[in-house]
Amino acid sequence: MLELSKKSNLLEQNIYKYSLQDIENPNLYREMYDYEEIPKVAFNFRRVPMNMPEDIWITDTSFRDGMQSMAPYTVKQIVDLYTLMSKLGGPYGIIRQSEFFVYTERDREAIEKCMSLGFKFPEITTWIRASKEDFKLVKDLGVKETGILVSCSDYHIFKKMGKTRKEAVDFYLATIKDAFEAGVVPRCHLEDITRADFYGFVVPFVNEIMKLSEEVGIPVKIRACDTMGYGVPYAGAALPRSVGGIIYGLQHYSGVPSEMLEWHGHNDFYKAVVNAATAWMYGCSAVNCSLLGIGERTGNIPLEAMVFEYASLRGSLDGMDPTVVTEIGDYFRREMGYDIPPMTPFVGENFNVTKAGIHADGLMKDEEIYNIFNTRTILNRAPGVAVSKTSGLAGIAYWINEHYRLKGDKVLKKDSEIVVTLKDWVDDMYKDGRTTSLSTGEMEEKIKELLKGGTF
Repeated sequence: MLELSKKSNLLEQNIYKYSLQDIENPNLYREMYDYEEIPKVAFNFRRVPMNMPEDIWITDTSFRDGMQSMAPYTVKQIVDLYTLMSKLGGPYGIIRQSEFFVYTERDREAIEKCMSLGFKFPEITTWIRASKEDFKLVKDLGVKETGILVSCSDYHIFKKMGKTRKEAVDFYLATIKDAFEAGVVPRCHLEDITRADFYGFVVPFVNEIMKLSEEVGIPVKIRACDTMGYGVPYAGAALPRSVGGIIYGLQHYSGVPSEMLEWHGHNDFYKAVVNAATAWMYGCSAVNCSLLGIGERTGNIPLEAMVFEYASLRGSLDGMDPTVVTEIGDYFRREMGYDIPPMTPFVGENFNVTKAGIHADGLMKDEEIYNIFNTRTILNRAPGVAVSKTSGLAGIAYWINEHYRLKGDKVLKKDSEIVVTLKDWVDDMYKDGRTTSLSTGEMEEKIKELLKGGTF
């Protein structure tokens, strides 16, 4: 049968109707996932078209997946971070939603206080166990949408749940019906999709979800969860690891609209950000992230990373305020005592700090040479240098000029007397075996001594 596609405006064959393959033994894709070896990336050279949606956005799981890997946040911390997230996302809701737990009094108090702020974005959603009691709890809180777990790999269905594929589908569909009865929009978390039999289970199952949704007239969101970080962005990669193939299949064979499709990735193989961007480019409107990437094991997609990925792909921040990224990093450090690795992009202490003298010399001549963009304007962070054995005269001069905000005629050059004296002092310390960079306090104390009570 031929149908004129509303997406491509071309006649497309519409004869592929995948049926559930209710097999006796699990398909564990051992040719890719031999547990004693590094997972393999297979290629079948089947390429699918890029299909960037008209609207793309970010959703947040800091107060659900993020909190699973840290001590529970206090109510105040949740409210403060939610407020900063709203400010970062801007008036158009590029950070569209944030999901919360609902199990403890603290969880519910945090939801109520965040709701009382009256922010349009991010919309508050939840994640619950699949039970009628929990659906009622969500409804009573005034939350309109909730996530429910519908694990889709045979690792989960056979090994964890002890069910057949047919039994799992029946159980999941009954749960979705319970959500409908409670008047809550379900968001189906297809856990472990990158190890699932895509056309033997995922597509037939999602087809049943979409059919049920159409019958009752209530939308259902589909979250494709790369639970173990196995997804790859490569063109021509084979399923179940192909991110583009997963998004294309959910749209083309299950009819899931872009705006109802969400990608949730993990960073086990350092691909969280590129996989999320790939999901956007192949037709998924939403990517699910957490602040600083904090989450299970190696973490989730860093939310702040996708702010910049969005701007790179769209050519605009569309109302987002990236200076808030710096505020969020400072909040985690100072208010929560969280140790951010110093090399972390955008929020780490050394993000735009150079330790090489030759780089510092370039910064003095034109900071664009060694700074990725105008971090003063975009992140409210001036580029910096660390004083060490490799800083040289240029590094020390740059450090003083930035730290003491010297302008115009007061700007020190490499041959300034105090710079030369400090260079000799620094060199002497490293001759004595020092290996670490000098602290701000050490530099300030020595400069105070050399100025003898004076100022620049």
